[in-house]
Amino acid sequence: MALAPRRLVHKPRLACGSRARVSRCAAALTAAALAACIFAVATPFPAALAQVPGGGVPKPVQEAIRSAPEPGPEEVVTGAYINDIQQLDFKANNYVIDLYVWFRWTSPDIDPSKSMEFMNRFASDDNLREALTEEPDKLPGGGYYSILRYQGLFSTKFQLANFPFDTQYLTVIMEDTVAGAGDQVYVPDGETPVLIDPVITLPGFHVGTPTMKITTNTYPTNFGDPTVPDAETYSRIALSVPVTRPMIAMSIKTFVPIALIVVCALLVYFVRPIYVEGRIGLGITALLTLVAIQLTATSSLPDVDYLMMIDKLFLLAYLFVIVALARVVSTSWRDESRETETRAQDRQWAVWALSIYLIASAAVIWTALR
Repeated sequence: MALAPRRLVHKPRLACGSRARVSRCAAALTAAALAACIFAVATPFPAALAQVPGGGVPKPVQEAIRSAPEPGPEEVVTGAYINDIQQLDFKANNYVIDLYVWFRWTSPDIDPSKSMEFMNRFASDDNLREALTEEPDKLPGGGYYSILRYQGLFSTKFQLANFPFDTQYLTVIMEDTVAGAGDQVYVPDGETPVLIDPVITLPGFHVGTPTMKITTNTYPTNFGDPTVPDAETYSRIALSVPVTRPMIAMSIKTFVPIALIVVCALLVYFVRPIYVEGRIGLGITALLTLVAIQLTATSSLPDVDYLMMIDKLFLLAYLFVIVALARVVSTSWRDESRETETRAQDRQWAVWALSIYLIASAAVIWTALR
């Protein structure tokens, strides 16, 4: 029996050939799929979608963004305690203050206790700045706290126009060396941000109640930094301690010596006109004594370009003595026959000269005290 011819069945061939080729093709297809996903994610939205107002952001969110307040400068709460005032040098225009200064703030990116600078400190190797905490302390309610102690010389230009009845203000000025007022501002710590030791004494002065004033200071330069505006404003702390001289004690020390010399010069009018040498000698002695007393009274003061109150009082005393000497010289040519007339006129001169001197002196003192 003849066998039927065998039909050959042709299996379709894979395009990639062998098993190895199949594996390589599968890997290539997987990589292509991943690349397509990445490309789809990285491709921006269609232009039509990008033109939607707000880029597809809901309107309430847009309004919330527009109404959100602009971030303001960092507020640094500041207080101070004046521990001692150790000396006051009018001739050098400086004084020594021992004080504590503390800061509280919220941002972890700043440390005002390290960037704060005393602007009116006097150059001296004895100045001491000591941080009482190595790192800012974290407060339980949030924020940071730091305190430092400073003891050293500070400088100011004393106003002595009303000396010896002047009131001086011992100031301590602080600013941040890094942050301007747009980034950081000082605020006082409560209603009494600065206190002073209640038992503090300063010989020769009464110490008043200190105050703190927060101001701004604008420098008309950028200090060579092109990234900073030409006139940048900085927040400034100004501590001020008023000191005054005791009025009764200073009045006795100032007026009594001058009054005694004026009285001595007044005696010129009561010496007999025939004793010309004695009258002139009395006036010259009073004049030289006035000069010596003035040099002593102003020896501890700096040279100023204006007349102080005490200078005006001495000038009036000089004028009184000069008038008395001029009267003696003008009557020295008279003979003894006119002595009675001269003595009567001298009494009148004494009354008028003393009255004018007292009125002028009172006017000077009243002008200084008002």
